[in-house]
Amino acid sequence: MAGDLHAAALGCLRAATPDDKVARTFEVFARFERGELAPRSDSPAPGPIEMPGRPDRPRLVPARDLPKRGFGTTEGLAAFVHAIAHIEFNAIDLAWDAVYRYRDMPAPFYADWASVANDEARHFTMLRARLRELGFDYGDFDAHNGLWEMAEKTAHDGLARMALVPRVLEARGLDVTPAMIVKLRQRGDDATADILEAILREEVGHVAAGSRWFRWHCTQRGLEPQATFKSLLGEYARAVLYGPFNREARLEAGFDAEELASLETLAN
Repeated sequence: MAGDLHAAALGCLRAATPDDKVARTFEVFARFERGELAPRSDSPAPGPIEMPGRPDRPRLVPARDLPKRGFGTTEGLAAFVHAIAHIEFNAIDLAWDAVYRYRDMPAPFYADWASVANDEARHFTMLRARLRELGFDYGDFDAHNGLWEMAEKTAHDGLARMALVPRVLEARGLDVTPAMIVKLRQRGDDATADILEAILREEVGHVAAGSRWFRWHCTQRGLEPQATFKSLLGEYARAVLYGPFNREARLEAGFDAEELASLETLAN
């Protein structure tokens, strides 16, 4: 009998150091791919959501307290790379929490989010290596906890989680990354730009997984997706919506024109 994927996901969540979380993630995904781990009906029910394992640094502060830095200095560039690395580190936990928390889902749900966790760990590793090339490391700058705070707010409901974490917070990367890549190339930093281009390609698929499972929940509950998404945006996400939106990437990631119109209306 295959081992318990839910328990393995919890182990990844609780891993505190970046090295341990990444190594556990790669190992668990490889075992899942080999069929050695699977969702188990006899797995203990998920407990209340809790803060996942975290290193002592970075220090977590309100987003408004993070200083604004440009790319003009090595430290400013490193702070930017650190901010993206922190998002990817959080995204590892967000994917594993979906695997751990939401039970009795179709098998492709677990395949999607285990794969996303593996991708996010690889993204974090790439960005951390770039940070080290710049003379810094993960934890050298303060960061905020906004992604995990939304995970806490949506832990009770898989529909809300799929609507708001992949399709709102993580999808923000689809909007802002292309301009960042242009700016980096203009200043001659192809190394960082190449990493962001690789991440952007895969993040479209991650947001698409959120779209797919959001609509699956809507179908199961007899809900109309566009109206449901608009309602959830108004309830949970109005304060974190910022335009302009990358319509092309979002359409590729499973949004439709009405959903994009709702985003643009609420962001104004």
